[in-house]
Formats: sequence, C-alpha cells, structure tokens
Amino acid sequence: MYLEELRTLLTRHARPDWTTAIDGVHISKVERSDPPAPSMSGTVLAVIAQGSKRLALGDRVFEYGAGQYLVASVDLPVTGQFIEASLEHPALGFGLTLEPSAVAELLLQAGPGDTPRAGGSALPGIAVSDAPGPLLDAVVRLLRLLDEPRDRTVLAPLVKREILWRLITGEQGSIVRQFGLADSSLSHVARAVRWIREHYAQPFRVEDMAQLSGTSVSAFYRSFQAVTAMSPIQFQKQIRLQEARLLLATNPNDVTGVGRRVGYDSPSQFSREYRRQFGAPPSQDAAHLRHAVRTAEGLLPLT
Repeated sequence: MYLEELRTLLTRHARPDWTTAIDGVHISKVERSDPPAPSMSGTVLAVIAQGSKRLALGDRVFEYGAGQYLVASVDLPVTGQFIEASLEHPALGFGLTLEPSAVAELLLQAGPGDTPRAGGSALPGIAVSDAPGPLLDAVVRLLRLLDEPRDRTVLAPLVKREILWRLITGEQGSIVRQFGLADSSLSHVARAVRWIREHYAQPFRVEDMAQLSGTSVSAFYRSFQAVTAMSPIQFQKQIRLQEARLLLATNPNDVTGVGRRVGYDSPSQFSREYRRQFGAPPSQDAAHLRHAVRTAEGLLPLT
C-alpha cells in the first residue's frame, strides 16, 4: 500500500538534479543501469520504492530493493549502481540527509528506557534492512507535503523527526544512535574520516589519527576497519583516486599534475593504482570522462 503511493509521489516530483522543496530530501529517478560509479555515500537514509541498487564499500557489498532502506552514518567512498532500471521501469528512491545534532536532540528528549543503550564497540558505517510500515508511512507523508506548500514549513520538520525516531528505534537503531553520540566509537572514527577527506593529499601516521580520535592505536584501527571496511591508508587511497577522477574530467591532458595534486609523488604508482580502481589508465579514462562531460553538455551527439 505504502510503496504504491511512494512510487507515485517520487515519479511526480522527480527532478534532474534530485532536489526537492524540502531541505535535505532528495528523489532519485534512474532510467538505465549504468556501470558502477564511485561517489561518497553521505550520511543518509535511502529508501528504494522501485528497482534495486548495489553499493560496494571496501570488501563489503550491499544490495537493496523495493521496500528496503539503507542507512549510512559516515560519509564513505562507495561504488554504486542501479541494477534494475529502464525507461519503462525506472528505479525510484527517496533520500533524507541525516544530521548528528537532530539525532542527539531526540536521544536527549527520549524517556528512560525508550531506546536501548548504545554499545561501546564500533558498528558498520552502512547497513541495509527491510523498511517497516511505520517508516514508509512517515516517508509518504513527508513527500505529500511537496503538494502542500502552505503546510510544508511547519509540518515537514515534524515528519522528519518522526522518520529519525523510527530509525533510532528500528532494526538499525544502534548505528543511528551512535551517529548522534559525540563520544561513541563511530563518532571517533567519523572525526578521523573528516580529517582524511579534508587533507587527503597529505601523508599521515595512524598514531596521529588515533590521537585525534582520542583512542589507542589498536582500538582506533579496529574501529576504523569496522566502520569503513578499510584501513585508514586504504581509505585515503580511495579518496585520492576519486578526487583524481574528478580532476581528470576537466584536466584530461595533465595526468602527472593531477596525480601530484592528490598526493602521488610517483606517476607510475598513480597510474597503477588508478587502473586497478577504475579499470583503465588515467589518460584513457580521462578521454572517456571528457567525452561524457561534453555529451552531457550537448556538445556531442549521444550516438
């Protein structure tokens, strides 16, 4: 029942840029199954109403389809693709950006015993579950407000809080609760993740990251691996290569310079790791990316 109305609302309000009139709410409508593409997950609730999607994070693979949701509590480098999408049967999805402060506020307002206590060990940064009826109902009511501009300003924040509460008390609630706690293991890892993302071209020592996170080296390493499915150095490499690919889309003739900008002193190492990640050497992939950009801008025919 909920999925049918959810599909109708998503189809009606889908935009090319995936944005909506409600802050933090996104709608995806994908009409073809493209090859896997790298991106950052964001901190997000994602619900699939039609089709299915596959995400790879390190050595973990997550697949979710209609009536299921994914929650990401850390902004992580992932490779994703919609695997069931066509013009006649597009993939349809709802996304809601998650904010730690909003989760923390709800946890403070909850009565004693209303939520389980968060465990001390770090949990995965991404998880998938079946979406229960109350969660889908709240998502549908939030999207209905796109048709009710008079009520949207007042009611949208209330429904978003309800959605958060459904997550906090749901199957993946432990992940969401840790997301809102400043002293949780997940928050310690998120602090290191932010630093690496902002300084990805700089070398670092794991000992320094552990100190930044306020934990021992061994505890930090275990927690980082649990949350991200990667070591800190592997995580940095993923960020470097994703940034390099973005730069190559606009600087296809400066492979060596791009490699240096993202932190590679050795052009051969950059080329080797780039090819391993994206299936083609930087120069070849850059030409392909430039062609794709010009096609999207209408400068080249689609055929």
